[in-house]
Amino acid sequence: MACVLEAPLRMSVLSEVTASSRHYVDRLFDLDPQKVLQGVIDMKNAVIGNNKQKANLIVLGAVPRLLYLLQQETSSTELRTECAVVLGSLAMGTENNVKSLLDCHIIPALLQGLLSPDLKFIEACLRCLRTIFISPVTPEDLLYTGPDHQTILFNHGAVQNIAHLLVSTSYKVRMQALKCFSVLAFENPQVSMTLVNVSVDGELLPQIFVKMLQRDKPIEMQLTSAKCLTSMCRAGAIRTDDPCIILKTLPCLVRMCSKDRLLEERVEGAETLAYLIETDVELQRMASITDHLIVMLADYFKYPSSVSAITDIKRLDHDLKHAHELRQAAFKLYASLGANDEDIRKKIIETENMMDRIVNGLSESSIKVRLAAVRCLHSLSRSVQQLRTSFQDHAVWKPLMKVLQNAPNEILVVASSTLCNLLLEFSPSKEPILESGAIELLCSLTQSENLALRVNGIWALMNMAFQAEQKIKSDILRGLSTEQLFQLLSDSDVNVLMKTLGLLRNLLSTRPHIDHIMSTHGKQIMQAVTLILEGEHNIEVKEQTLCILANIADGTTAKELIMTNDDILQKIKYYMSHSNAKLQLAAMFCISNLIWNEEEGSQERQDKLRDMGIVDILHKLSQSSDPNLCDKAKTALQQYLA
Repeated sequence: MACVLEAPLRMSVLSEVTASSRHYVDRLFDLDPQKVLQGVIDMKNAVIGNNKQKANLIVLGAVPRLLYLLQQETSSTELRTECAVVLGSLAMGTENNVKSLLDCHIIPALLQGLLSPDLKFIEACLRCLRTIFISPVTPEDLLYTGPDHQTILFNHGAVQNIAHLLVSTSYKVRMQALKCFSVLAFENPQVSMTLVNVSVDGELLPQIFVKMLQRDKPIEMQLTSAKCLTSMCRAGAIRTDDPCIILKTLPCLVRMCSKDRLLEERVEGAETLAYLIETDVELQRMASITDHLIVMLADYFKYPSSVSAITDIKRLDHDLKHAHELRQAAFKLYASLGANDEDIRKKIIETENMMDRIVNGLSESSIKVRLAAVRCLHSLSRSVQQLRTSFQDHAVWKPLMKVLQNAPNEILVVASSTLCNLLLEFSPSKEPILESGAIELLCSLTQSENLALRVNGIWALMNMAFQAEQKIKSDILRGLSTEQLFQLLSDSDVNVLMKTLGLLRNLLSTRPHIDHIMSTHGKQIMQAVTLILEGEHNIEVKEQTLCILANIADGTTAKELIMTNDDILQKIKYYMSHSNAKLQLAAMFCISNLIWNEEEGSQERQDKLRDMGIVDILHKLSQSSDPNLCDKAKTALQQYLA
């Protein structure tokens, strides 16, 4: 009986707790606007300093209704203002309160409120926004860095209205304006292109930014100005070889990486520099020889110098947090430095204990450090020499395969890209990776909804199949399944399609392998080839498909699958006369392999193709102005004469 009575008792307690709060929420739905306003004012007075009341109102659904009233054009300005005040008060409660407000999409509503002409309402919205953004549970990227928010600010004259503040007599005002520009311009070409042409007191903004990053200015100002110029450069508004980038911005950011700077400054400097040079090889080379940067970054891994000696738990947490941030920044910058240049990669790997640090980074507790370490490894894995030496010496494939197990997509994408490089033919890691069960993992990636993972999965399988043994090829086909192979061949993304065709081409190489695969999967493969040649695809896709046919035509028994398929033969004939020379040449390879007279049954094949008019086309092509087509046609005709 006790168990039966317990539930009603709990319900009565809950009723007592919420009954006093429910009438506040009910009044928000009154049909009389004045009663609604008074209800909001009473709610405001009830929640001040009362976290329990705040939590009750949130549970009872007050937030969605307050946001609705705040956004309604029919609501009076006074009502909208009072709603913003109450929401701000709710945000001052617990972190769970803030989470609830964020779940109700409060930020877009408050940002929209900033467009109001009423200053009191704007102030209430700003106060609420500030309360939300100083909470540790609020993601920093919700404001400004989102393209939608950047566009709202830009479209309402933010650039012009903020620009003149850069020459304010108040340092704080200048800094806030500078910070605003640094986030407005981030990954935003529209804003960046505008900033280049904005002038203040006859001076263009880039010139003002350059003055602000001079050595005699405060470090905070130097860094933020460098971030502005970096964003504008990456957006294409400033050339990478512009003096303000190579002579001012880049050296400034390298200075920020030196050991005499504060930890936060070193982190921000390295991450901004990594972003600046990420896609430009000349900037990478320039940075690598500035102030011994590569060696300087090694110090990022030496903090804190002695964790075991620290007994203060708070200080330990603080130091470990900084250690993570420093390692993350160093890995990011090393990744950018080594993205393209072989000599730079060599210098990075020769830096003290570098490979050990990367391997350790792959198993860091911090997901951000793991991601940065994988990015660094991916950058260095582009080196043929390093794949054969350092990567092999440190058995990098082992921790990499571990990273690929149950990792979030962001890490999976970079890790699988790295795996693609480790599976190249000349990589000593290829065999042990195969033995560790990589085929199953990669086949599962090809089924991902994430496009980059599908591309990487099929790309790695393509590399794995290159000059592989028949068993490996069979394992790949078994792991993929015919159904999945067809799914990939009908993928809407051209990269997935091209890599899948590349995989098929690698699988269908070496005559015994071609014959074996076509004996088990021939019908499905020929069907897929037909669909692609008939479909609306670009030249590269069609060329790759014809090359697969040429490989099939090179098989001993497999070529009969072409010879007995009149539809395919007509398509090959069509592409021999195509306007594109690449497609003509690929079709010619098919014909050459079919008519080669040293092989059994060549006479019958030659006769059938002659009856189709192939010889006439070969005669025309032997007169082609394209030397490759001409030579290939003459070689094919000789098979008929032999």
